[in-house]
Amino acid sequence: MTRELAGLIMAAAAALILLAMFFAWRARLRRDSGLSAPIGVPEHAEVTARQEILYVATTKHDQPLERVAIRPLTYRARGELVLTDRGVALSLDGAPTVFLASGRLVAADRATVTIDRVVERDGLIRLVWRAADGILVDSFLRLASADPQQILPELERLCAASENGVNP
Repeated sequence: MTRELAGLIMAAAAALILLAMFFAWRARLRRDSGLSAPIGVPEHAEVTARQEILYVATTKHDQPLERVAIRPLTYRARGELVLTDRGVALSLDGAPTVFLASGRLVAADRATVTIDRVVERDGLIRLVWRAADGILVDSFLRLASADPQQILPELERLCAASENGVNP
């Protein structure tokens, strides 16, 4: 076998792998096309805290390696996490603001791993929330400059308010 033939075979194999990845991602987008995150912040929501974040991914609940292509949370992005008295807003660069009302929030805790990201122990925040039709999903956030423990109590308070049927 000549070098040229070996190079051609390797290039063809790489092209096939890239093509398979492209079609797999398109299939995932089609599969999840019915899911979308709630857009827009309520008019009278009072901001209680703001943190710069890296939005990492949204996955199926308790399956941190199974990404969900929920719009507009499809791709990783930098942005801001805004805590309000009525829920949580994810204001990501290049995307409309997603607002997770306290009634949608189920749980908030710390995580170490999700698709595309492994960090130090408990370096991610995991928000468990209800998407369309009550489907539970997990969204993973990494705080840019603060410790997750600084905002976790407030997130847990918002989740507890939804469990008790109380609107904070």
